[in-house]
Amino acid sequence: MESPSGKLIIFTAPSGAGKTTIVRYLLQKFDQLAFSVSATSRAQRPGEKHGKDYYFLSVEEFRQAIDREAFAEWEEVYQGQYYGTLKQEIQRLWAEGKHILFDIDVQGALHLKKVYGTQALVVFVQPPSLEALEIRLRGRQTEDEASFKKRIAKAAEELSFAPSCDRVLINDDLETTLKQAEEMILSFIK
Repeated sequence: MESPSGKLIIFTAPSGAGKTTIVRYLLQKFDQLAFSVSATSRAQRPGEKHGKDYYFLSVEEFRQAIDREAFAEWEEVYQGQYYGTLKQEIQRLWAEGKHILFDIDVQGALHLKKVYGTQALVVFVQPPSLEALEIRLRGRQTEDEASFKKRIAKAAEELSFAPSCDRVLINDDLETTLKQAEEMILSFIK
């Protein structure tokens, strides 16, 4: 059962902008927050755990869940690579009395905002520049050159959505960014 007092705090950004670092920090800082685990059809990376980092589904399983209307939001972020938020995940966390923290793509973030309105806060984490983002992504060494180029092209597109979000956090200095994120959370969940 959905909680009328539960809030959704949605962090979105291009890959490498720092949203996951911010979300992890906030989860340690605030007991009343819980992380929404997204579902994806992408391959599981080394060190990732099913049910903790993502719910890993095959493309077929993901499409079946779409047909059953099991998602609060979903997107085909890259061809054949789906991401989404299961309705049961939101219901589970609200039943625990938590405000829900998301780390999702911009399309999904804006869709959740449309569905949940003032119950949702969308925070766009913006890198200081596209060049800085490229350096961060290369430093990860998690993908081949073709995948890297797809991510950079997607990042450039995603940056154009920043004005559509409720708040923009420029992640130039991590300590400052974390403090600003804390202030946003406190203001929103009070």
